[in-house]
Amino acid sequence: MKTLLLLHAAATCYMCGVIWFVQLVHYPLFPAVGRGGFVAYQQQHVRRTGWVVGPAMLLEAGIALVLCFFNPPGLSPIFAWIGLGLLALVWLATFAWQVPCHDALLKGFDVGRHAWLVRSNWLRTVLWTVRAGLALYILPTYG
Repeated sequence: MKTLLLLHAAATCYMCGVIWFVQLVHYPLFPAVGRGGFVAYQQQHVRRTGWVVGPAMLLEAGIALVLCFFNPPGLSPIFAWIGLGLLALVWLATFAWQVPCHDALLKGFDVGRHAWLVRSNWLRTVLWTVRAGLALYILPTYG
């Protein structure tokens, strides 16, 4: 169980770090790419980002589910369910807002779409930050 909690905290903290980098550095730099090269840039962004976040997101989700059904002794199950709920909101925001924005930006840079991408990503940034705090909080509860 300790290894599972360590993997959970690692995946969640990794994604927290990635989302803060994306929010404060990466997304704000999109306009600097320039309209002429933006479509090619966005194609590469989507492809490469999938490799960076996909495995960690899947690992995080799998462990979050396991923790709900195999709760560590000494830890209230509510923490696992809150963590899963937060993660469900992250995934919902990702596929309801971020993915469609990125898909639209594959056609070319759009100021309005970019602004929505940055604004709406704050929800994921906050949710992953709370999840990271929760993952670190529950980490010492076992062993």
